[in-house]
Amino acid sequence: MNSHRRTAIVVGVLLILATVLNVIGTSSSRPILNDPDYLVSVAANQSQVMVGAVLELIAALAVAGIVVVLYPILKKQDPTLALGSLAFRLIEAVFYCVAVVSLLVLLTLSQAYVAAGTAEAASFEAAGTLILAARTWGGEVAVIAFTLGGLMYYYVFYRTKLIPRWLSVFGLIAVVLLLTAVLISLLNGGSFAPTGGMIVLVFPIAVQEMVMALWLILKGFSPSAVASKLA
Repeated sequence: MNSHRRTAIVVGVLLILATVLNVIGTSSSRPILNDPDYLVSVAANQSQVMVGAVLELIAALAVAGIVVVLYPILKKQDPTLALGSLAFRLIEAVFYCVAVVSLLVLLTLSQAYVAAGTAEAASFEAAGTLILAARTWGGEVAVIAFTLGGLMYYYVFYRTKLIPRWLSVFGLIAVVLLLTAVLISLLNGGSFAPTGGMIVLVFPIAVQEMVMALWLILKGFSPSAVASKLA
């Protein structure tokens, strides 16, 4: 097995880990954080919150791994776009970590809130609001960074034919749809969440990442593209 085949398999596995673990992790904590009395709920569901945080952290590390592993290949075709995709996806990983840390800080705050009872409830609630805002903005910046980095590496994929062009084109479309969903949420003054009507705009990128992951694991990069562009 040559190095490019191994790289394709590693990227495929990391894509699956990043997508699946992020979805499970955020889905685990979202109902708790959406509870009107979330400071009590977070403390009451400590184990669930911790599991969600760990899964989100592993997903963030997988995100960083994807672009780090891909960079040596992409830079041989387009160093500028390769570096851009590396930078934006590392930014994505960092802000996902910010979201995870915010969740853990909120857990500590909620435990203190429950222990304090009604004493200084207003102060705890104000702090909780700020921490939730940090988590929300961390996640939104991460998604925006993903879309910008994704546009870059899918364009390089399209030019090089490292993966089938239909897959690259679908990736570009899916990334644009995701960016549209985030911008709509921001313009409407709300926080982005892949629920309700937004699922229509978010679902394609989830499908795309899984299809590309399986393609890379089972097929790898195009041998002709590797021979002509990466030799």
